[in-house]
Amino acid sequence: MGGSYWDVDPGEVGPLIEVPSDLPIIERSVVRLVVLDAHDELLLFHTRDPYYPELGTWWELPGGGIDPGETYVDTAIRELREETGIVVASPQIGPPRWRRRASFRHRGARRLQDEVIVAVRLAVPGPAVDGSERLDYEKEDYFAFRWWPVAEVVGSRERFYPGRLPTLLRAFLAGEEIDEPFELWS
Repeated sequence: MGGSYWDVDPGEVGPLIEVPSDLPIIERSVVRLVVLDAHDELLLFHTRDPYYPELGTWWELPGGGIDPGETYVDTAIRELREETGIVVASPQIGPPRWRRRASFRHRGARRLQDEVIVAVRLAVPGPAVDGSERLDYEKEDYFAFRWWPVAEVVGSRERFYPGRLPTLLRAFLAGEEIDEPFELWS
């Protein structure tokens, strides 16, 4: 898995926390994007996993896996274009100030991910989302999107991925460095 942000064994992600061995494990490094428009509204996808209907639905930051040879900036630009049709340039991508390790069930496998979260600033109000370049499973999983005012995310009782997004969003936007503890999301 090219370059981990955490120095831990794959099967153990911190003191007394082990990744369940309930499914095949897929490890990867990921970039997630806090995309803010000109009104400081945040883009989130309304998401579901058809393999696990018991998980219900949740709101998720755009993003995806870092391909071989890519930097986190390359991945952020590519993933945003593929998932939303929004095209940005590298100066719009902030530094990876929020780092985390997480695990969740997804389509018959368990993901174990080293994630960095970056801010992306748009100079226009929330543009429409074009999902025509999404992967087939993304077209099925992402069934809606919404531009959320930050205060609504912070005060919401909805479910999010990352799970602590409402708690950590303001600190992240204020420029704080965040090293989030391991999250076993599902």
